[in-house]
Amino acid sequence: MNISVQTMVTAIKANLFEYYDYLGRSPQAELRESPELKWLITGISHPFLNHVLRTRLTSSNVDAKIGKTLEYFHSKGITEFSWWIEPDSQPPDLDKHLLSHGLIFTDDEPGMACDLFKMNEVVTTSPAFTIECVRDSAMLRQWVQVAIGGFGLPETCNGTCFNLFADLGFDLPLRNYVGFLNGVPVVCSQLFLGAGVAGIYWVATVPEARQRGLGTAITLAPLLEARDMGYTLGILHPSKIGYGVYQRIGFQELCTMDHFMTTADSI
Repeated sequence: MNISVQTMVTAIKANLFEYYDYLGRSPQAELRESPELKWLITGISHPFLNHVLRTRLTSSNVDAKIGKTLEYFHSKGITEFSWWIEPDSQPPDLDKHLLSHGLIFTDDEPGMACDLFKMNEVVTTSPAFTIECVRDSAMLRQWVQVAIGGFGLPETCNGTCFNLFADLGFDLPLRNYVGFLNGVPVVCSQLFLGAGVAGIYWVATVPEARQRGLGTAITLAPLLEARDMGYTLGILHPSKIGYGVYQRIGFQELCTMDHFMTTADSI
């Protein structure tokens, strides 16, 4: 099946933004939308889980609104987050105003896509390795522990992360996976079905279990399930440590995700 590059690029961002909207359904999160701004706060200490998603401001109020938004995020304990700029963001020089408030522009976050019928599905793992879908709270706690450890997030995020995904339940469009080595949870991933494609999120391996093919296996498992459900395209946003893994599966980098980020000095 031939899928155009433009179709894949559109799907990369569309799935991501639907994912954010879905996270906003959790009472743990705050998804606020007005004619001027739309933002998501999850409370998890990572800049890609707290965002300003849409901006419709004017030249006369842009600086005041940016300042109040930064203050509000800070009041919630969020000192690092992302601010997206889309082609229809307003005012047209929004980027200059964000820079003047101390935010930093970045365009080095890749967006990748893969035809699910052209994947490299060959992966070798230990016979003691198994993958299970998260079906209940007990297994979700294991998934969270691996995710926090694999991404190097503070242990204080554990409860917030668990509550966020527990609130969203265990049914599609979002599904979590845990990989066990000798019965110990060591790797995780997440599938989100949105915008007509299969998005892969939260792929993480605890440090002591890396370089064993487990990340590849835990990425392929949800993609193969999505293909069985009729999906033809997979998308993801790789970390540097996972980039080569996804390339070997068949993912191609097709775009970069341009945005601004705060730092602790921005607020």
